[in-house]
Amino acid sequence: MKFTTKVVHSQLKGTEEIRSKTTPIYQTSAFSFTSLEELEGFYEGKSPYLYTRTGNPNTDELGKMVADLEGAPAGVATSSGLSAILVGILAVVQSGDHIIAAEDLYGGTFHMLKEELKTFGISTSFVNFTSVEEIEEALTPQTKLLYSETVTNPFMRVEDISRIVELAEKHNLKTMIDNTFATPFLRRPFLEGVDLVAHSATKYIGGHSDITAGVVVGKEELVQKAREKVVNIGSNLSPFEAWLTCRGAKTLALRMGTQASNAEVLAADLRSNEFVKGVYYPTDLSDKGNGAIVTIELSSTCDISTFFKSLGWIKIIPSLAGVETTVSYPLGTSHRALPKDAQEKLGINTHVVRISLGIEDGEDIVVQFNQAIAASVKN
Repeated sequence: MKFTTKVVHSQLKGTEEIRSKTTPIYQTSAFSFTSLEELEGFYEGKSPYLYTRTGNPNTDELGKMVADLEGAPAGVATSSGLSAILVGILAVVQSGDHIIAAEDLYGGTFHMLKEELKTFGISTSFVNFTSVEEIEEALTPQTKLLYSETVTNPFMRVEDISRIVELAEKHNLKTMIDNTFATPFLRRPFLEGVDLVAHSATKYIGGHSDITAGVVVGKEELVQKAREKVVNIGSNLSPFEAWLTCRGAKTLALRMGTQASNAEVLAADLRSNEFVKGVYYPTDLSDKGNGAIVTIELSSTCDISTFFKSLGWIKIIPSLAGVETTVSYPLGTSHRALPKDAQEKLGINTHVVRISLGIEDGEDIVVQFNQAIAASVKN
């Protein structure tokens, strides 16, 4: 079954007999039992549901849907993208262990790895993942995990997944990739050998900027450990948000196809704009497209404040991936938590803008950005 068919028809097994066209919303905190024997059956694996924190048909459907799309055997939904990353990591490492991560990650992930996991006794080294030598130099006897993103944030570097998998196999490590930017429509890291794949389903999986959710998929034994962390930490997703996310996911192929096409058009146009110092948009992500994020660095002749004020119908949003074209300011939002030296090393400065392409007419998008750039040029 091809992707565009699978994403529409993915439905949780066991709900077919209800004959509802869509899975109902199981908006309940707990499930009832007719006897103590039936209650005990839950703990014996004879009944799937007890309490929504431990499982719910809607959250299970979302985990299954994303796992199916990624080609993975199992998946679990969580309360956010960061919680999906957290439970995935904790399925692999524990106190005393060490992680090697790409240095050019989303700022929230960077902070969690650097600061929050430190309180668990877990250390992280951030290195240049384009260098095998740097990765291997960072290895210690305690290293358990290599972590990166399919497309890094905000400068859109496409990760060499095969090299990471090869390194991990060589040194007996696990691998984890955040596939939020690419989505399984464009890349499926699990099928490339990655052990765990995380998504901020808040972004393209949900697609309509009305939910906050995460999903981690991968090998059965690792996802089961992640699921246990979800239950014990309490990072479960609500049934209604899971239902909304599944509904949004059904149009993923349609949305991403249009958004990636718009991104191609905008990137090509801005590369010829004399007031744009740099355009960061990949050309080698997949044969279906190269994603829907374009990052630009405006020339120093542009006033960044005026640029943002001149965008008209394009909103300033500290997130991405809705059906509307939006912009964000990495220095002030997504990468604000990075130390100044890390920001400078990565090139995140006052004139860097991350653009999330929507499904509007491509020509309208191009016109609006060129108008805003022209308005920002200092006299």
